[in-house]
Amino acid sequence: MYCPFCTNDDTRVVDSRVVEEGTAVRRRRECEGCGKRFSTYERAELRLPLVVKKDGTRQSFDLEKIRSGMQKALEKRPVSVASLEHGLNAVVRAVQETGVAEIAADKLGEFVMEQLRDLDGVAYVRFASVYREFKDVDDFLTAVRAAVGKKE
Repeated sequence: MYCPFCTNDDTRVVDSRVVEEGTAVRRRRECEGCGKRFSTYERAELRLPLVVKKDGTRQSFDLEKIRSGMQKALEKRPVSVASLEHGLNAVVRAVQETGVAEIAADKLGEFVMEQLRDLDGVAYVRFASVYREFKDVDDFLTAVRAAVGKKE
């Protein structure tokens, strides 16, 4: 591992810890050349499926796009960043567990809505209203009932 400060390739691991619910290892390293410390993260490289959009186009699975959508739904809601990350990790796990090479965008959206329903009912309804393209108040009422039903 090269030092990001002096590009020396002689670094040693000072500390290792499991992070992100056991999905990654954080290593503190020290450069033998300049003595500065830095962190590296090690994660398993898992192939995520291509996402098949409604129009039939395919695109790479984009974790940042999912994070952004969940953050927008959770905006100004009392949900911690840690809870958001936990929900995001659950979505990725659910996608990986399907074991498919391609996943329909609507199936991916269902995974996201399931996590949002568990995190915050208002965020769930917000996301569902955009994702399912609600046409009238009855669509909202159905989503609210689903969110309330999950809490009981």
